[in-house]
Amino acid sequence: MPSLSETDRRVALQLARAAVVEAISHRKLPDAIPREGIFAERHGVFVTLHVCQRLQGCIGVIEPHEPLGEAIVRCAADAATEDPRFAPMRADQLGELGIEISLLSPIEPIAPESIEIGRHGLLVRLRSQRGLLLPQVAVEHRMTREQFLEETCRKAGLPREAWRDPEARVFAFTCEVLSEDSRRKTD
Repeated sequence: MPSLSETDRRVALQLARAAVVEAISHRKLPDAIPREGIFAERHGVFVTLHVCQRLQGCIGVIEPHEPLGEAIVRCAADAATEDPRFAPMRADQLGELGIEISLLSPIEPIAPESIEIGRHGLLVRLRSQRGLLLPQVAVEHRMTREQFLEETCRKAGLPREAWRDPEARVFAFTCEVLSEDSRRKTD
């Protein structure tokens, strides 16, 4: 996965913010979506929203079926309004909004003992159920490899030990993470 330029990083974050503002304020998506360069490519992406530094929504796509620019817009708007774990964002929360975008590498099978905390995100699939956790989740919650596997299973609605089932499939990916907070620190 190619690393984004500083300009592309800034555009991606501005695009996600515009999508959240438009979805909350006008119940629509932005009209101007870049469709050139990296934004025309297809990548898995997750958009994570924090309000007052607390998780407010996280929506993404694993298998990219649309260009990155469109995926960022849709995921950002859905994270603000459609994440079933949270009430939809309100306009009065926009001043405390922090945005993080995770661009996913292709997903590949991995042996549980090869998982590196802080490097790999996980996808566990068993029959029709699947759960995904981004690499930063394991770091933020100080998880061990086994805890990370267990929490990914729990996210899938599976028993914690389901990753040990011979039919379970464990996949890993890496992320390039774009964050307004880190961008602000470097400006």
